[in-house]
Amino acid sequence: MALPPDSSNTSPVAQRLAAQQDGFLREVDEALREDQMVGAMKRYGMLVGIGLAVVLVGLAGYLYWDHSQKQAASERSEKTVLALEKAAASPAAATGAIAELDALAKDGSDASKAVAALSAAALRQQSGKTEDAARAFAAIAADGSVPQAYRDLALLREVAARYDSLPPQQVIDRLKPLAVPGNPWFGSAGEMTGLAMLKANRPDQAGPLFAAIAKDTGVPQSLRARARLIAGQLGFEAGDAPALSPSGAAPANP
Repeated sequence: MALPPDSSNTSPVAQRLAAQQDGFLREVDEALREDQMVGAMKRYGMLVGIGLAVVLVGLAGYLYWDHSQKQAASERSEKTVLALEKAAASPAAATGAIAELDALAKDGSDASKAVAALSAAALRQQSGKTEDAARAFAAIAADGSVPQAYRDLALLREVAARYDSLPPQQVIDRLKPLAVPGNPWFGSAGEMTGLAMLKANRPDQAGPLFAAIAKDTGVPQSLRARARLIAGQLGFEAGDAPALSPSGAAPANP
């Protein structure tokens, strides 16, 4: 590219020539940049277009997949409800409903499969197949892919189904993570734990636990009333219960 003219020549003619030359050089620069841009578009334009098309196709695919997943989940939920309604309307239909729920428990999200499996196990228990139901609940509780809330519920239902045949200490040990204030299953797990403590001749531990259940406003009122009655019979006032240790036992007297 030519060098700009020497600006030391200050004659009018020289200045006019310098301005013309400067304008010419700018036009050459602009033309060169345009040629470079056109060349780049010819060289890379197809790749850019392909990349944009891939992004758009991927976005469309994701939106379709998301819609399909939500629609499938809605259909599975509806089928679960229909199976339960069928069993509730006619005990004779329970076997068919259980088969439908077992099929639903094999497909879908972890949560939807857990709901179907829990429902099938509950129907087995209602149909008198207590041990089959207990095994089903135990399998759900042991499944690491199932959300923890469903695993906790399955554990509670399994222990409840086998309560009469389990040693009291085993009931206490297995329900220990749930039988603490603040846990969503504190009321039910605490009641079974307290009764197991009574069977194990440990009323000094059962009393504070029942009192704590009676004071917990998150526990159903009917359960709180039972807990208050038992706590009173054991010599503990529900409003004056000593604090529970993490194991559910009353602290030792100083």
